[in-house]
Amino acid sequence: MKVLGIAGSLRSGSHNRELLRRASLAAPSGIELVEWDRLREVPPYDTDVEHADPEPVADLRRAIAEADAVLIATPEYNGSIPGQLKNALDWVSRPDVRSGPFRGKPVAVVSASTGMFGGMWAAAELKKVLGHMGARVVDAEVTVAKAHERFDEHDEELVASLRDTFELLAAEVAENARVSTAA
Repeated sequence: MKVLGIAGSLRSGSHNRELLRRASLAAPSGIELVEWDRLREVPPYDTDVEHADPEPVADLRRAIAEADAVLIATPEYNGSIPGQLKNALDWVSRPDVRSGPFRGKPVAVVSASTGMFGGMWAAAELKKVLGHMGARVVDAEVTVAKAHERFDEHDEELVASLRDTFELLAAEVAENARVSTAA
């Protein structure tokens, strides 16, 4: 199973990039996490040019479509989703959210922050946006509080939570396959 990983932070040393790295290490056998690392290149969304489909946006659409599932690691900025991540999601949801690459796609949201709540508000906001886009958002709750302290050591609880998240994604992928073969 191929899972596309997207870090919602632009910072190269971000805690959410580290969370994706740890997720990759925790992935069970048979699951490959491939990171899409072009968020910085996505231009501001503009309806006047949405049909031009800039190359980084086309690449993101293609990466989502080719993946069996998506794992997004989001930081929390002012209690919500980072602007550049939301911008990229706006691009891939256009021009018709009903036919976008997230439609029916199993997606999990994880989050890490230096705060006490681990980015739980951003994770909730992102799940809402993805649900509106038609994604099949799994009920995973992986929020890493005080990430700057917690990533200093091996964390068995985090590894277990990430493995559980992959299992939820795998179950959704299997359900999608079952439904499409039954149709």
